[in-house]
Amino acid sequence: MKEMSFEKAMDKLEKIVGELEEGDFSLDASLKKYEEGISLVRLCREKLDKAKQKVERLMRDKKGDLKRSSLDMDPE
Repeated sequence: MKEMSFEKAMDKLEKIVGELEEGDFSLDASLKKYEEGISLVRLCREKLDKAKQKVERLMRDKKGDLKRSSLDMDPE
C-alpha cells in the first residue's frame, strides 16, 4: 500500500466498513475489502505510534525525563 496520510487512510477505512456493513459483495470481494481494511488499520496504528513518540520526545526535559503535562486544549 502506497504511503497515505492518516486522514485519508481513516476516510478509506470508514468507507470500507460502510460497504461491508451493507453486505452487497460476494464472499471473495468481502474478504478483499476486509484485508484492505486490516492494512489500513495497521497503517493508522503505525502513524499514531509515531505521533505518540514525537510528542513524548517533545515533552522530555533537559535531563531526558518525560514530563507529564495535560494536553487539555480547553482554555478554562
